[in-house]
Amino acid sequence: MNDLPMNDLAMNDLPINESYLPINDLPMLEDLGCLKGKSVLARVDFNVPISRDSVTGEFNITDHMRIEAAVPTLQWLQEQGASVTAMTHLGRPRLIDDVSRSIATPAAATPHTQPTSAERTHAIPTGVTPTHTAIPHAMAHVEPADVERFSVEPIRKSLAELAPGVKLLENLRFHAGETACDDRFISRMVQGYDFYVNDAFGVSHRSHASVVGPPRFLPSAAGRLLSHEVRVLSRLRVSPDRPFVVVLGGAKVSDKLDLIESLLGVVDAMVIGGAMCFTFIKAQGGAVGDSLCEDSMTEKCQELMGGPVPIHLPVDIRALSPDGVLGDASAGGDVEQFNSSDLPDGWKGGDIGHATVTKFSQVISNASTVLWNGPMGMFEDHRFVHGTKAVADAMVKTQAFTVIGGGDSAAAVNHFGFNSQIDHVSTGGGAALELLEKGDLPGLKALRSSRRHRQAVQEVISSARNDERVNNCEQ
Repeated sequence: MNDLPMNDLAMNDLPINESYLPINDLPMLEDLGCLKGKSVLARVDFNVPISRDSVTGEFNITDHMRIEAAVPTLQWLQEQGASVTAMTHLGRPRLIDDVSRSIATPAAATPHTQPTSAERTHAIPTGVTPTHTAIPHAMAHVEPADVERFSVEPIRKSLAELAPGVKLLENLRFHAGETACDDRFISRMVQGYDFYVNDAFGVSHRSHASVVGPPRFLPSAAGRLLSHEVRVLSRLRVSPDRPFVVVLGGAKVSDKLDLIESLLGVVDAMVIGGAMCFTFIKAQGGAVGDSLCEDSMTEKCQELMGGPVPIHLPVDIRALSPDGVLGDASAGGDVEQFNSSDLPDGWKGGDIGHATVTKFSQVISNASTVLWNGPMGMFEDHRFVHGTKAVADAMVKTQAFTVIGGGDSAAAVNHFGFNSQIDHVSTGGGAALELLEKGDLPGLKALRSSRRHRQAVQEVISSARNDERVNNCEQ
């Protein structure tokens, strides 16, 4: 871990070559101007894990990290005198209606038809007050079984404690128009608001209505969390302290191929674990038993390993016997350690072995910057948790600047209690990977477009005023 604790890493302290960053021209909170008495709509990512209490039947949040991460932005807006309304998605509720029907409630209504109060309430979860939780006239009909399960009520209770006074709209994905990026849905979303703030880094790689829509209509800015995420991750693409090492895990090479190819042009070394390592091992002629392997990708893996950047693979594997089930310890089965290229037929790899832990830990220790995305094995199964925990421990002990790229690796670090000992734990797995791969995100582009639009408008206004002055002088 870097000597500087995560909480003390000021955004401006990061040694980044600003001329090549997606943060360039990104409007910040301070660019919004005076907010006193204004209404701000804030897109946050409160897609938190929620479980149901087996005794009380209540839904409870099991990890508040994403909510806590957005509080600085929400509180800052309130301190400026703004009235703040937050909006988020939660899970993937199933909708009954198609886009055209869900945007206008009831089904027969047009965008200019005002549904009755009873009709609006019918489409809103029981016990939720329509006036402060729903985007006007835009609630979709949700599968009954999913209404309570995906309601943001548990989040609203948590937010009331962390940021009192901030309102929270009901789940955006109760509306088909959110993922469809429907124009009518967007126009209703922004009604009554003066400004828009995007602090939802975790969804900024998606061209959804709440991410790319509001900047077309409202003066917009990036929140504290979003801007910090972009700066930290951009540092890895542009000017990392070297040696720069990337540790990748996960199931399939095909899922991360574009990322791998992009990062190989930046990193000094790559470490590959998780199930995806078996495709690389087979590409080298190794026997992988019944482990997950993409035969169609072996030729590509050979090509990648033939490049100038060293790719470190496991040298030993902890595997489960043919009669066992990965992820289900109660099903039985034996666990043994094998040479990584010599797994017996029927055996399934579940984790990296002890020699590999030593090898990977040494690579991490020698680095100056380390990015980790993806567990080393099926860490949810206690029989195969060792490798992932060992890599997390190595991330804590190294003097390198350490970054966790969201997703399962972030969940693992949180599970092991190492969050505070990592320099940066990203709140967005998919968004972090896409930013690292492509260097930009739809949500960032939308914010920059909003800024350029405002600048263009100001230039037109200024030009008109200058012309008016000239005409007055000539008269």
